[in-house]
Formats: sequence, structure tokens, C-alpha cells
Amino acid sequence: MANRDFVAELRRWEDSGASWRVVAKSRRGVTIALMRCDGGEEADRFTSDDAKLLDFVARHEPPSVT
Repeated sequence: MANRDFVAELRRWEDSGASWRVVAKSRRGVTIALMRCDGGEEADRFTSDDAKLLDFVARHEPPSVT
């Protein structure tokens, strides 16, 4: 999807009380999992190499849960 605004999606997701996490990083891009706010289960995921998204993730990636 060429016109998809992944950063806006992540911000809306956070504004709704949910979270996201990086599940993979490579030279091809980043894969983000969208986690539900009512139990932390994965609701969706996407992979992108969009420069705006990569910059946002580098600056805002939530800490990993171990």
C-alpha cells in the first residue's frame, strides 16, 4: 500500500491505549506487531521499509518485555 501512513497508525494505536512492538528488523525493513490493550495479544502486524516509519521506530520503540 503506497499511501499507507504507518506512523499515523502507530500513533492512533497508542492513543487508543494499545501498544506495539518490533518483532523483526532487517535490511528490508521492520515488522511491527500491534498489541491489544485488553490483554496484550497480537491483533495485527505489518512490515514496511518506509523511511518515515523506520525513523519513528528508532526514536519511539517501546522497551522489550522479557
